[in-house]
Amino acid sequence: MNGEHKITSTHLDRKALIYLRQSSMAQVRHHTESTRSQYALADRAAEMGWARRDIEVIDTDLGISGKWGVAREGFTRLIAQVCTGEVGAIFGIEITRLARSNAEVARLAEFAAITGTLLIDPDGVYDPADVNDRVLLGFKSTMGEMELHVMAQRLQANKRAAAARGELRTPLPVGLVHDDAGGIMIDPDDEVQAAVRDVFAAFAACGSAYGVVDVFAGRRFPLRAYGGAWAGQLRWGRLTHSRVLGILKNPCYAGAYVHGRYTSRRTVGPDGIVRSSLVERPRPEWPVLIRDHHEGYVTWADYLANEKKLAANQTNAGARPPREGGALCQGIIYCGACGKPMRTNYHDDDHPGYECSGRADRLTTPSCRTIAAATVDDAVARVLLDALTGEQVALALDAAGEVASRHQRAGRAAELAVERARYDAERAERAFTAVEPENRLVARTLETRWEARLAGLAEAEQALEAAAEALPPLPGRAELEKLAADLPGLWHDPATGNKDRKRLLRTLIADVTLLPEPDRAKARIGIRWHTGATDELRVSRAAHPGTARRSPSPAVEMVRRLGPSTPTAELAAQLNDAGLVTGNGRPFDVKAVQWIRRAYGIPAPEPCADGEVSVAEAAGKLGCSAGVVYYWIENGQLTARRGPGNRLCIAWDAATEASCREHIAASGHLNPGARRTRPRKTPRCPAEQPQMPAPLASSSQQRAPRKEHDPNTPRQGWAV
Repeated sequence: MNGEHKITSTHLDRKALIYLRQSSMAQVRHHTESTRSQYALADRAAEMGWARRDIEVIDTDLGISGKWGVAREGFTRLIAQVCTGEVGAIFGIEITRLARSNAEVARLAEFAAITGTLLIDPDGVYDPADVNDRVLLGFKSTMGEMELHVMAQRLQANKRAAAARGELRTPLPVGLVHDDAGGIMIDPDDEVQAAVRDVFAAFAACGSAYGVVDVFAGRRFPLRAYGGAWAGQLRWGRLTHSRVLGILKNPCYAGAYVHGRYTSRRTVGPDGIVRSSLVERPRPEWPVLIRDHHEGYVTWADYLANEKKLAANQTNAGARPPREGGALCQGIIYCGACGKPMRTNYHDDDHPGYECSGRADRLTTPSCRTIAAATVDDAVARVLLDALTGEQVALALDAAGEVASRHQRAGRAAELAVERARYDAERAERAFTAVEPENRLVARTLETRWEARLAGLAEAEQALEAAAEALPPLPGRAELEKLAADLPGLWHDPATGNKDRKRLLRTLIADVTLLPEPDRAKARIGIRWHTGATDELRVSRAAHPGTARRSPSPAVEMVRRLGPSTPTAELAAQLNDAGLVTGNGRPFDVKAVQWIRRAYGIPAPEPCADGEVSVAEAAGKLGCSAGVVYYWIENGQLTARRGPGNRLCIAWDAATEASCREHIAASGHLNPGARRTRPRKTPRCPAEQPQMPAPLASSSQQRAPRKEHDPNTPRQGWAV
């Protein structure tokens, strides 16, 4: 070998790394001679003087492309060991092909030159520290990269030429297969066809990929496996959201042949690592697009319509698809004051509302409003139903036909499952009857398989019966025509979902705007139709629940007119005789009338007659508390009567007021100045007991003559 003299004892004292690489697993499986030749490099290293214990084979990159070294664990480990200085030589089947990139080979050569590591392949021994060897390695690496480029160009050019004719054979999605001539045809399996067709039918009905997943809940979906142990086999599993999107977005189902729909894109991260990703090209940039190339499940127009529906469902891109909530203008209503969209707030399921989204950013204007959804929805719905004429009956009947076909498809899927299970059971039976009776080992296995197929047939038949029972009976055409003629009845039918109402509304109305309105009891609503025409409505806002329960205006006016002169109980009777009720729909009573008096400031009739005062008025005149007056009345020291409203009325004149004032002046409790300053030495005589003035005494009591006070005798206190 050329350059063996470059190997020294220093190199032999360190490791010898044998690096193995093949670009794909297909090469590993089929090109076994290349793999064997690379493993044989370990024997070559031993012949050149390395001990067996110092020879390490790195084969973790078998089946991994060498385009980028950062994606290869084995190459990364190779670089790490070279940098530590523990490697004496690196063996490879071709040193310049350790990586597809010259930058990777140059980096390895630079590290090897610093650490004194040799690079060895069947052509010779290279010392990266030697400038001549580095030039030779660089030249060979450039030639190898150019060779790979030319080969790739030729291969890609041939593929593009075959694809331009629609003859390049590529893996097909489930539901489509290649025929013997290499053409594309619909899968002859009826169950597979039904499953794929039902995906498109379900999406046309619900308009959502997640809705399709819900339709297929509990139902299996086919998958055609490519590569691996199950290559070419038909597998069955659960339909997921990603698979629904893959089916709806695949133009192959629309009968189109496409090549170059995806492309690889490389990016460099901040850490300097190069990453590759697969991205989808826009449709105008597809290199090959051949429409009507083969029979499809949908037309090209249906494919484009499905694509628009999916784009309209992307809320992260600003779309507002119809939801299940009760707010019909959700997503299409805007604030006419600031121009921002209005959000839908569900305070509860029965009372949603629209709110300007500028409130979240504190960018609302004085004209921005919040409004109950029912106020806008009812007005817009009335305008929409008025715009629908009898010509829409045909559309309603078409929709009914679609529902009927949907029911048939659901039953057809169960029928096909039974048919497949029956075929599997009959096939297992034929295999069991064909075996020789003496061959018990095989007969037992086939009998077990037959029993399993029979059990599967029984389950499929039960599923068919359950599906038939679950489908509700469809109305006749005469009934459908009657219902279709009454579009308002269909709109208000409880069986009509909110999402269906929103779809119908959006087919005609582009958006709704809540225009500024100074009167807060009113609302102005602008409607823009898809035709470009506009309408403006002015409606009354819905009353607050508390406001709606207020007493009706006629009752309030009657209380306001008669309240000052009519007692409360008599007024309640007059309100009931007039046929009026409260805001809650109940008859009037004393408490209800009192509440109206208090809420609207309506006074009650004066209970006191001329020459009478109330307890509060008497207390105000005497400058004492109302409790003192109540005490006198309860103890018979002051005469009072019960007037209207059960209020106390006191006969009042100058003599009564003078007697009360004298009583207060003499009371030690009411007048602190009248309290005694010395303790009583002798018990008070009965003759010394003070008497109430004449107006305060009852008619049966006799007033004793008042004793003159001696100035030399201290005054005794009064007792209340």
